[in-house]
Amino acid sequence: MAAELRGLLVDYGGVLTNPLAEVMGGWLDADGIDRERFTGLMRRWFATDAERNPVHDLETGRIDVADFERRLAAELLDGTEAGLAGSQRTAGMLARMFAGMRVEPEMVEVVRAARAAGVRTGLLSNSWGLDYAREGWDALFDAVVISGEVGLRKPDPAIYALAAERLGLSAVEIVFVDDLGPNVRAAVAVGMVGVRHVEVGATVEELEVLLGVALR
Repeated sequence: MAAELRGLLVDYGGVLTNPLAEVMGGWLDADGIDRERFTGLMRRWFATDAERNPVHDLETGRIDVADFERRLAAELLDGTEAGLAGSQRTAGMLARMFAGMRVEPEMVEVVRAARAAGVRTGLLSNSWGLDYAREGWDALFDAVVISGEVGLRKPDPAIYALAAERLGLSAVEIVFVDDLGPNVRAAVAVGMVGVRHVEVGATVEELEVLLGVALR
């Protein structure tokens, strides 16, 4: 018999915010970065067999934002701009990258409604070294796990285990929502129920069925 689902664990960027493709697209256009070059770089850096790549190092706190920006600029910018750590196009690159990110109020209210219904709620996010706007989180989440603060990152099974421990639940009692397939599959592999977030309405409908509570 399946375990009762008593926890809701959600990602931040792309789930509680507008889509990351939208956020990144705005930055690429504003900074004049070639999309194919950026996409190819991210595909290479996110490769599952890559060891100690800059994205993994940033998300786990092994390097800081300034170091990551220098490495990113070296890959994306041509000429002398990439070599000047203090240049306008290098410094502050991540802040500009995420400048278009905005909170998705409907998804925040879904989490709030779940908690009000007695579901334990948590945030599990891979951080790119920037500060989160955490106002109201105490009333929204029972647990918060940020990759750079714990030295682990999705899809490492250990970070899901840590999130479950902080929620005070076993993995099989938790629904996990993320916009990235590999992160959802990793959650399922440790026993959680995974929901791939693409569109708010579909995610809410699925969560209402899984958790057995009204969320709107």
